[in-house]
Amino acid sequence: MNFELNASMMCANYGNLAKEVEALDAAGIDSFHIDIMDGRYVHNFAMSLNDMAFIASATKTPLDVHLMIEHPNNNIEIFLRRLRKGDTVYIHPEAEYHPSTTLKKIIDAGMIPGIAINPGTSVETVIEMLRVVKKVLVMTVNPGNAGQMYLPYVGHKIERLLSMREEMGYRLYWDGACSADKILTYAPKGMDGFVLGTTLLFNKGRDYGDIIKDIRGLNIQA
Repeated sequence: MNFELNASMMCANYGNLAKEVEALDAAGIDSFHIDIMDGRYVHNFAMSLNDMAFIASATKTPLDVHLMIEHPNNNIEIFLRRLRKGDTVYIHPEAEYHPSTTLKKIIDAGMIPGIAINPGTSVETVIEMLRVVKKVLVMTVNPGNAGQMYLPYVGHKIERLLSMREEMGYRLYWDGACSADKILTYAPKGMDGFVLGTTLLFNKGRDYGDIIKDIRGLNIQA
């Protein structure tokens, strides 16, 4: 069963970011997930524009850039200029007056457009955008910090989004508190990928290759 594994780089060791990127590439990670926060849309500051640009320059592996910022349309070009065609950019619909305008800019730049859906955001409020985007990132925790607990009620939303995926034509990704049991449950249901943070990947004192091999080797029953 194929599903993507994406490294949440806000959890990486910034004492040697170049080595982290190299090690994750060697381990076979599918993409680098870049969380950019402005201290306004969420009450935290995370990765910067320069962090993102460095990782883009240090690897050929795709980037998934998750913009947790207010009114991304105001500054989207400075991010798009530093990415490569085929990278993904997620925005939060609540953060923008006209999110479809921002998504159009992402598409025109040759990037993959995506939206991130918060635990408290209903499918009904984003249903038209589901026809436009290619990826949907489901937040299973409230955005802004690593190491939070999974919010069980999000599972009902995931089930609905999975049922609509074929009709709408998007791919569905899990972000937040991703443990092995969540992969075992939702990969067989059709989840396309999982963002890995401190729960499974980082700060384990183990080689990334061994960890990723173990995850891909989970006994997943279709």
